[in-house]
Amino acid sequence: MSSALQLQKVLANSRTHSDALFSLIKPESLYQRPIPERHRIIFYFGHLEAFDWNQICRWTLDKPSFHPEFDQLFEAGIDPHAGDLPQDQPSDWPPVKEIQHYNTRIRREIDEALEDTPERMIHVALEHRWMHVETTAYILQHISPEGKRHQAPKQVMPSPPPTHRMIEIPAGTTIMGRNQEEGFGWDNEFTKQDISVPAFTMSKYKVTNRQYLAFVEDGASPPPFWSKVGNQWFLKTMFEVIPLQHDWPVYVSQREAQAYATWAGMALPTEAQFHRAAYSTPKHEGILPYPWGHAAPTPERGNFNFYHWDPIPVTATPLGDSAFGLSQLVGNGWEWTSTIFHPFEGFHPIPTYPGYSSRFFDQDHYVVKGGAPQTAACLLRRSFRNWFRQSYPHAHAGFRCVQN
Repeated sequence: MSSALQLQKVLANSRTHSDALFSLIKPESLYQRPIPERHRIIFYFGHLEAFDWNQICRWTLDKPSFHPEFDQLFEAGIDPHAGDLPQDQPSDWPPVKEIQHYNTRIRREIDEALEDTPERMIHVALEHRWMHVETTAYILQHISPEGKRHQAPKQVMPSPPPTHRMIEIPAGTTIMGRNQEEGFGWDNEFTKQDISVPAFTMSKYKVTNRQYLAFVEDGASPPPFWSKVGNQWFLKTMFEVIPLQHDWPVYVSQREAQAYATWAGMALPTEAQFHRAAYSTPKHEGILPYPWGHAAPTPERGNFNFYHWDPIPVTATPLGDSAFGLSQLVGNGWEWTSTIFHPFEGFHPIPTYPGYSSRFFDQDHYVVKGGAPQTAACLLRRSFRNWFRQSYPHAHAGFRCVQN
């Protein structure tokens, strides 16, 4: 099968997945705004196709627009500062059926134009869709139970409680980023950097709910997905509220993660330290594509690629341990770093998407690495960089600590 046909097949699969996710949202919920800092859900329903149309047909192949108003309305998401939240009303958005007609025509036009589309732009459309599948998933978690269709969670095999310890990572060189000849990447992934990293120690596991509970009992505010009834703590999962799962990783904002690390007498890792711990080997025999080695991502190696809706215990996937013996550096929750999101040397914005990274180089967004339960396998590559505002509490992001 040619690479173009393969990409077309993969794009079709991603559409099927995004359609299935939206089908879990009941029609009456589509005009809600479950997360104040994000658009109403109806925006994302039109955004995925509008993005593909704008990037491929309008700005790459120079096709005339058939619905300029929707092209602009659904063009870009938002990431407002605290206190500067959107004020639009449900009545400001078009009916679902109009958006469905718009989406259907775009898919037809895109499919007819794929043979003339540069392969790089197909990757842009594909990975953008997978990113929004993940965004829609954590928005789905904030929808009230009556506003979405329930799916039963998959069973997780019992795993032992974690024995928390720090692991020594010797001084060495790590590689961040990638070069053009290595294949597709987003603008902030270029170019490849060799970074010297002094020795440090890192916690074997992500910080768990049990560990964070001690911080809360010492006066810290509870994480956003926690609630308390009487003397018992509960956790909001994708489809229900359950008793707090002590051996799951805690999901918090970067500000909360930093506060915990300070309270514990440690620090958050830098992006370079994460790379050194995740992708290097004790014998300096090269840089690995995944913490566990060269094998493809599978459910036995981590909680990613939609295997589970929610976190699983931090000890549940030992086959995914890194060469240094650290667990779940990829999957089961993004990991906050202390690194402000910034460009690498040699940065050049994507011509058709110049603001993808550059509008977030603002000293308020921090790099997260690894991946979450709803992160697609193609986004688990070593060079991929994600980011959120330091106070953003809604993403599926945890952390681990280091000592320098």
